Amino acid sequence: MAKRPERELEVIRSTPITEHMLRITLGGEELASLAADQESAYVKLLISQSDGEPPLKRSYTIRHQRPTEIDIDFVLHESPGPASAWAIGAQPGDRITVAGPGPKKLINHAADWFLLAGDMTAIPAISVNLRQLPEDAIGYVVIEVPSPADIQDLEHPAKVELHWEVNPEPDVDGLFLASKVRTLSWLEGQPAVWAACEFNSMRVLRSFLGEHDNLPNTHLYLSSYWKLGQSDEGHKQAKRLDSEQEEVNKGA
Repeated sequence: MAKRPERELEVIRSTPITEHMLRITLGGEELASLAADQESAYVKLLISQSDGEPPLKRSYTIRHQRPTEIDIDFVLHESPGPASAWAIGAQPGDRITVAGPGPKKLINHAADWFLLAGDMTAIPAISVNLRQLPEDAIGYVVIEVPSPADIQDLEHPAKVELHWEVNPEPDVDGLFLASKVRTLSWLEGQPAVWAACEFNSMRVLRSFLGEHDNLPNTHLYLSSYWKLGQSDEGHKQAKRLDSEQEEVNKGA
């Protein structure tokens, strides 16, 4: 795989969005080489380490793109990881290396109705997907947030229902999000589904979605963005093992 371009970008401003989400706006001369229309694509932030080790790479979604700026939204946890800790301390003029972008992962528009689901980490990508849906789209969005103060005003087609579900204490079984999706009426026609969330929650959702015969891989995007109680490296290992097991199950 070809190495994705790296750019050194500058912090323009820091903007609190909700209780648990912080927006960092990046710009600078090197942003001029970023292609247009990259909202929802992911970039990797290279977080410097004080011990001289190679920088840590963390993936984030481009939520907004303007000619001279991009917005990256960070979920704030009680115990910040390297990326959110960097964001909390970021000041205008600070610089950070950003690699990418990688490919965009958008919901398939060739469908009769749409279902998007995720937790706070997926809000940037969900918001872009919603803005790009046809005006006459129908369907549902289910978003798990830790507090009512984290509910955001998202632009969306009038016939797409938004369901904000508050869960202050995510459990390791990952049952909450899927339990809310299960309460929705499965509509007639060809659905398209886009979902991203915590690893265990993703697996429960995958099991539920597998019960529906009219959901081919072409109309399903399902990913985990993090794993409860694990570092980013631990999450990546869990995803790799899960993917290998899925291949075994398909071949059985």
